[in-house]
Amino acid sequence: MASVSSLSFSVPSQYPDRRAIVSSTRTLPTNSEGFRLRTSLSCHCVGIRASVSSRLAIHCMSTSIELPTVSETKLNFLKSYKRPIPAVYNNVIQELIVQQHLMKYKRTYRYDPVFALGFVTVYDQLMDGYPSDEDRDAIFQAYIKALKEDPEQYRIDAQKLEEWARAQTASSLVEFASREGEVEGILKDIAERAGGKGSFSYSRFFAVGLFRLLELANATEPKILEKVLLCLLSP
Repeated sequence: MASVSSLSFSVPSQYPDRRAIVSSTRTLPTNSEGFRLRTSLSCHCVGIRASVSSRLAIHCMSTSIELPTVSETKLNFLKSYKRPIPAVYNNVIQELIVQQHLMKYKRTYRYDPVFALGFVTVYDQLMDGYPSDEDRDAIFQAYIKALKEDPEQYRIDAQKLEEWARAQTASSLVEFASREGEVEGILKDIAERAGGKGSFSYSRFFAVGLFRLLELANATEPKILEKVLLCLLSP
C-alpha cells in the first residue's frame, strides 16, 4: 500500500511565518481499492435514490385518480342502452349527460337527495309521452349508471323528498333547521356544506329540486323561497 508519512498545511493567517508538520502513520488505499470503494458507495447511493424514487412514483400513481372524459361517459351510456332513441328525445338527453358529467366531476360535487329530486323532475318531464314506459326507465338506468351513480338511489331519494314536502307548510319548510327528522337532517347537512363545512356545488338540478319541494308544499311565494334559500345557502 502507498502511504503518506507527512502532510503540511498553512497555519491560520495570524501566524503567517509558521508552518506545521503533521506526521501520520495512517495509510490510504491504493488507487484500485479506492476506486472499488468509491464505486461501491456510488452504486449504493444510486440504488437508494432509485429505490426511493420508485416508491414515490408508485405512491403517486396509486393515489392519483383518472377522471373519465365526456366521451367515455357518453360511450358508457350507449353501451348500456343500445336501442335507437327518437331524435327529439336523444338530442336533449345527450346535452343533459354532458352537462351532468361536468357537474359530477367538479371537485366540489357531492351527491344529495335534493339534486336527485331535481334531476328526476327534469327527466320525467322531458320523457313524458315517450312511446314506451319500459324504455323510458331503461334509458334512465343507463344514463345514471354511465355517470357511475345508482339510479335506484335517485328514485328512492326523490320519492322520499316528494312525500315529505307534501306534508309540509310554508312555515315548516322555513323552520326545518329547528326540527328533527330524516329529510330535515338531509337539509341540515346541505346547509352545513353550503356554509363552508364540506363540499357543495350549486347547480341547476339542485335549484329544480328545491323549487319542486316548495311547489309540493304549496309554498311558492317569493318570500318563502328567499327564506328557504337563506336557511340553506347562507354561511
